[in-house]
Amino acid sequence: MQATKSSSVWLAYGGLTLTALFWAGNAVIARGVVGEIPPLALSFWRWTLALCILLPFGLPRVWRQRDIVKQRWPSLLALAAFSVGAFNTLLYLSAQTTTALNITLLNSTIPVMVALLAWIILGDRIRLAQAQGIGLALVGMLIIISRGNWHNLANLAFQPGDLIMVCAVFCWGFFSVLLRRQAVPMDPLAFLTCQVAFGVLVILPFYLGDLLLHGGFHLRPGLVPPFLYVAIFPGLLAYAFWNHGVHRVGPSRAAMFMYLNPVFAAVLAGLFLGEHLSLFHLFGGILILLGLILTTRQAGPSSLPASSE
Repeated sequence: MQATKSSSVWLAYGGLTLTALFWAGNAVIARGVVGEIPPLALSFWRWTLALCILLPFGLPRVWRQRDIVKQRWPSLLALAAFSVGAFNTLLYLSAQTTTALNITLLNSTIPVMVALLAWIILGDRIRLAQAQGIGLALVGMLIIISRGNWHNLANLAFQPGDLIMVCAVFCWGFFSVLLRRQAVPMDPLAFLTCQVAFGVLVILPFYLGDLLLHGGFHLRPGLVPPFLYVAIFPGLLAYAFWNHGVHRVGPSRAAMFMYLNPVFAAVLAGLFLGEHLSLFHLFGGILILLGLILTTRQAGPSSLPASSE
């Protein structure tokens, strides 16, 4: 019995490690296809493909809970708008003008943003250690978006992609708070199916507008694998592994695996994109790491909702 329990925990750890790897790959793919796939097209077709994969499994469950969908569709739409819609689209937009490593470093501040917004909006109590963690992580974030040059802060000279990624992190934090305030009592697979479906509807008008203004893209065979990757691995599989990990080992331990995200990104971006670590990445990353440890230590179970990265 003990061996089975231990094996289950190690499987959860393995799934969480793969989740961090898949999320890092998402940022690297986004950066790698810059100039070939417009960000809105990448977001729309990524989630459309994921929805097609989900429907055979999720639609029967959605149908059984259709009364909940009818009653709570405004909440489902709002949740989808900030997660599947805004967060992922902004992440792909940020990749146009910043590096995959910056994306993952800034993305790793999500638990800090969740704690901060939960304090502001929900009135959650913040312990001294959490407040210190939030402060350290925010300083680390400023070091990264200023490229380690404080003159950039004074002159407000930032890379647009870094600021867009900060907006994406804010959207995910707001989604997390909204998820607690507007909780929808649905089966996890049915909820995911609804989130992706509503998210596709949210992205659609923006994608069509971008299509009219800037045109489409040429879908050559070499672009099929990136679409399949972002739909299946950081989308569907990472979602399943993350949920299982949080359920099996708890949100605080699961949060620790977010620290692997920029590590994997540094390796992948170095191999495939030629990106290299700078001193500001190191200093900013260390502060974010310390901030995350302080913020997520003894974190509550609702502080880290399932990801739709």
